[in-house]
Amino acid sequence: MHPGFYGWWKGRHAHGGCGEGGHAAHGGHGRHEHGGDPRGEHHGFRFEAGGFGGGDFGGGEFGVRRPLRFLAHKLELDEAQVAELATILNELKTERAQASVDDRRTVAAFADSIGGEAYDEKKATDAAASRVKSAERLRDAVGTALKKIHALLGPDQRQRLAYLIRTGAVSI
Repeated sequence: MHPGFYGWWKGRHAHGGCGEGGHAAHGGHGRHEHGGDPRGEHHGFRFEAGGFGGGDFGGGEFGVRRPLRFLAHKLELDEAQVAELATILNELKTERAQASVDDRRTVAAFADSIGGEAYDEKKATDAAASRVKSAERLRDAVGTALKKIHALLGPDQRQRLAYLIRTGAVSI
């Protein structure tokens, strides 16, 4: 086994196997404190239209505190900016949670459309339309959040956020 990989693996599991999602039990440590990310900056903050389920948020679900703390530090936000950013991220978190619920309903409807004696084309079509509407609502929520964040930040802070997005430290 490659020694670099072993060091990474050992660091990731140094707290009794607290891999993805286990860090909250250890004071909310980020992956970089366990050797998970060589840059030491990835906090899994995501806005992407694909939803939160596939991303790493240090605990499976989107959490405002860690990304907020990361952004407050990197962007040198004042208290008023931190409070407003928390509100923006919380609204986005709510939209993502609703998108996740919508996705589960859509999958169930697809299963129902194919599980009967006869294929239920209307149910499948309605489920597909529901999936599109949910994606559009999430797209709009992301756009609104980005617009609010842009208005909240100063020019230098916007440039730093753009850099974090480009480098992958923050994903949208």
